[in-house]
Amino acid sequence: MVNISSVAGRVARSGRGVYNLTKHGIGAFSESLRQEVTGRHVRVSLIEPGATATELAGHNRAEVLETMRAQVTDIEPMQAEDIADAIAYIVTRPRHVAVNELLIRPTEQE
Repeated sequence: MVNISSVAGRVARSGRGVYNLTKHGIGAFSESLRQEVTGRHVRVSLIEPGATATELAGHNRAEVLETMRAQVTDIEPMQAEDIADAIAYIVTRPRHVAVNELLIRPTEQE
């Protein structure tokens, strides 16, 4: 099982409390589930992407969009293909190897 979270699951930011809450929750759920099913050889992984070009930004209010744009100025965001590549890496490991967490960011992202 591969769960998708965000860098926001590790780093809280002012004004993003609910988003941070959901992402921290996915991390806690993934770790708890991993511990519950590990004896059955079920692997649970968590991917925490940084700035990625998605439609997510378009679902925010104008003032939130402005703040988000200011934070990623001059950063080349990752693409969906970059995240898909990370997922492919995780799920193609040998059965005895579990990648529990993968934090992945654009090179320029702080």
